[in-house]
Amino acid sequence: METPRIVDIFKQGQPHQEVVVQGWIRTKRELKDFAFLEVNDGSCLANLQVILAPELPDYPELLKQLNIGSSVQITGKLVESPGKGQKIELKAQEVRIYGNSNPETYPLQKKRHSFEFLRTIGHLRSRTNSIGAVMRIRNTCGQAIHEFFQSRGFIWVHTPIITANDCEGAGELFTVTSLDLNNPPKTAAQELDYSQDFFGRRAYLTVSGQLEAEVMASAFSRVYTFGPTFRAENSNTSRHLAEFWMVEPEMAFCDLQGNQDLAEAFLKQIFKTVLEKCPEDLEFFNQRIDNSVIATAENIVNNEFARITYTEAIALLEKADRKFEYPVEWGIDLQSEHERYLAEELFKKPLIVRDYPAGIKAFYMRLNDDQKTVAAMDILVPKIGEIIGGSQREERLDVLETRITPEARTELWWYLDLRRYGTVPHSGFGLGFERLVQFMTGMGNIRDVIPFPRTPMSAEF
Repeated sequence: METPRIVDIFKQGQPHQEVVVQGWIRTKRELKDFAFLEVNDGSCLANLQVILAPELPDYPELLKQLNIGSSVQITGKLVESPGKGQKIELKAQEVRIYGNSNPETYPLQKKRHSFEFLRTIGHLRSRTNSIGAVMRIRNTCGQAIHEFFQSRGFIWVHTPIITANDCEGAGELFTVTSLDLNNPPKTAAQELDYSQDFFGRRAYLTVSGQLEAEVMASAFSRVYTFGPTFRAENSNTSRHLAEFWMVEPEMAFCDLQGNQDLAEAFLKQIFKTVLEKCPEDLEFFNQRIDNSVIATAENIVNNEFARITYTEAIALLEKADRKFEYPVEWGIDLQSEHERYLAEELFKKPLIVRDYPAGIKAFYMRLNDDQKTVAAMDILVPKIGEIIGGSQREERLDVLETRITPEARTELWWYLDLRRYGTVPHSGFGLGFERLVQFMTGMGNIRDVIPFPRTPMSAEF
């Protein structure tokens, strides 16, 4: 007999239908003449209630063995449920226990657990309502991302995880090496001799797939990456991870205007898809975590994003009737408090800020005609500030050579070659996937929206 998922039983199950359910016991309640189990298989937020009656074989002994956390297969018939909040339940005819659970040591009981505690049991926390809802929404976001780009003719490219360059210029990279750390080779200057390493040079875990995506866009016009990136930033804030996923489209023959248009349509489509496919999970977060989760999603879907220049943003911040922790003047890199004020309090909806000072942006961003700003854009949203950052790339070889350092010019000779052989205007942006899921769910800590968070001093699971 085919084993349906619980989510499908709730959608399609009919009274008197015989089904087989497989999952884990969330709760057990014993009454005088029968008992109730709540079983969940991860396919949806709701548990399926199962009725156990004394006519089951070895009923007393069975009740002793069925514990919270046990994995089971239950065969039975669906019946109408007299209880509120559920239309159907399962009357058990046969129960098989795959793996038992010790109720005295099983750490997940029928009560709320703090997210800090759940991080200490990373191998079990995915069985909770909160993390389960996060992962289903995360899955839907990923699906929506692929559907968005694939429907527009983009090619998904797999950029390397190991790289020899630092795309962002931040210097916060994890070194990848096969050298014997107990007896590493040294140069005459007593520095590590990476020429004897696996790649014959120093290598790192990537911080971004953008530069390689530019290579592919110069052949396929529209590409996107969706994969893990790494930053060795010693930060323990609720907004930072050492390993996180990035979505990075790159488009040939595309200027900053087209880049903004695509990024706005991109965010709208993701939120629209999650609203349609994950209403119960969003409602859970709306009730338990942040009562504006659904309104925030609808705000993104239903409103045109505001668009202003960086210079206009600075002027608005200078006129603000509040004092910021970080002072405001033209040339600063906007802080989270500035970004949130603009999107959350002033415009009350997503906002695209463009044309940032060249001095605070990366070398590959296209220099504007004023020689002071670059064709960069950030999308700011209420509650978290920046969610997308991007730019039109500098396609002019002579201009790029004036902005790149001599060291980078040597390392990125192939990147400069793209400007020598068939250069075109092109643009792209990056979206931190976990930041998107955190924003969508209202979760307070980014560590709770990725299955296995990697942070300083933490890589246990």
